[in-house]
Amino acid sequence: MKLKINDSNRISGTGSYQKQSEMRASGARKAKSKDEVQISAAAKEMLSANGLQGAERAKQIDQLKRSITSGNYHVEAGKIAEKLLPYLKE
Repeated sequence: MKLKINDSNRISGTGSYQKQSEMRASGARKAKSKDEVQISAAAKEMLSANGLQGAERAKQIDQLKRSITSGNYHVEAGKIAEKLLPYLKE
């Protein structure tokens, strides 16, 4: 019986290990990136234009909650459209 050995200096299987190691390293770099939220100037303007602060705002929210639960809340589409129109024109 003859035994033939090809490329005795070659170590097989290291390529796949190296690829896995590289993929893990690139995945770690991707995991370090963080999400960011930026509020546009128009959104900030909308928030400040409301003008209700603290107790006034809480009172209005409570009143809205009560009217919604009782079924008396009515949305006027025309008023909503008037308020949104200036922001949609920009």
